[in-house]
Amino acid sequence: MSRPATFVPPPGARAYSLRTARGEFAVVDAPVAAGVEPRGVALLLPGFTGSKEDFNPLHVPLAERGYRTVAVDGRGQYESDGPEHDESAYAQEELARDVLAQAEAVGGPVHLLGHSLGGQISRAAVLIDHSPFLSLTLMASGPAQISASQQQRVKLLRDALAVMTMAEVWDAMRAMDAPEETDAGGLDGGLDDREDLRRRWLGNKPAQLLATGRQLCGEPDRVAELAAVPLPFHVLSGALDDTWPLALLDEMARRLKARRTVVEGAEHSPNTDQPLATARAIAGFWDERPDRARR
Repeated sequence: MSRPATFVPPPGARAYSLRTARGEFAVVDAPVAAGVEPRGVALLLPGFTGSKEDFNPLHVPLAERGYRTVAVDGRGQYESDGPEHDESAYAQEELARDVLAQAEAVGGPVHLLGHSLGGQISRAAVLIDHSPFLSLTLMASGPAQISASQQQRVKLLRDALAVMTMAEVWDAMRAMDAPEETDAGGLDGGLDDREDLRRRWLGNKPAQLLATGRQLCGEPDRVAELAAVPLPFHVLSGALDDTWPLALLDEMARRLKARRTVVEGAEHSPNTDQPLATARAIAGFWDERPDRARR
């Protein structure tokens, strides 16, 4: 589970509900820094059990490079509403079409970045329609299903949600002694005694966690399909990742003819582990693909 240092938007950023053709989505929207020439707009999608706040450390350094960044809670995720128990509402295609609507509402074309589960949803959106996007960055997001150890963690979460309330599951996660952090894990223990993390957890809809957990455990390899899309790709990860081993990410980058970045000192969440190095790598990739409609 990602653990942003703060849930307070960075200076200059604004939290609000983005209205789209598919409903409203909670966002943190950070403008380009004062006095900096605008270079483009980016849409940032968080991972499983994460939220838009996971990108808080990236907003300021990317704003200073000329990029407006809009981080989104997906349907049923933290502060974005969604059905409590209808898993069909969270089918991957439905979530992907949400992304297309978000890009339109933000005022594309946009650079698209997805972290972990968000990367696979981003991929699905691009495969439906790549025209709203200038590029795709897959951050700590692999070619297919998550590793066996992480599948076991997701299974534990799904089993718990079948018999416990969200509050009870939170208490169980805090009681477990398994300090490893991962977006895919859901049931990692040793959670900080932080009310903001608890509030985020309780904001998630159970059906969303169940449906997206299944997706993570059963996602097929769609890299060949993605490679046929005429977009530039960037595969970025930390130097350690148990959710998708680095060798898989290296091979995916080769198949996509993508830029490959490994952020030293980071694990599954380079956006929070090493935000400045991560922002430099992201902006460097975007700088080579200028926004056709400077805003």
